[in-house]
Amino acid sequence: MRRVPLDERGSVTAEFAVAVPAVIIVLALAVGVLGSAATAVRLQHVSAESARLLGRGDDARALAAAGEIGASISVSRRDGLVCVDASAPVPLSVPLPPVSAHACALDGGG
Repeated sequence: MRRVPLDERGSVTAEFAVAVPAVIIVLALAVGVLGSAATAVRLQHVSAESARLLGRGDDARALAAAGEIGASISVSRRDGLVCVDASAPVPLSVPLPPVSAHACALDGGG
């Protein structure tokens, strides 16, 4: 009896077609996480800068610094400190929660 050879033409193409969407999803999530981390660093810097500016009484520059990166801030003053809570959405359209940061500085009574 003679064996019929199996035809394997196209198997690499099929495996590639199955693997590509998974690779694309992993790359998209990796880019989203890196964008989120970069936003978190910028947001922490802006919240600390805004807290220092608000402590000196320079409210306009503090709000402008937060507005430059599209962050929304809330300010609270208590016990001689001015605290800033800032949040901003992740810049890419990946399903990640918004990024937030918190910073406090001495309140100069401004």
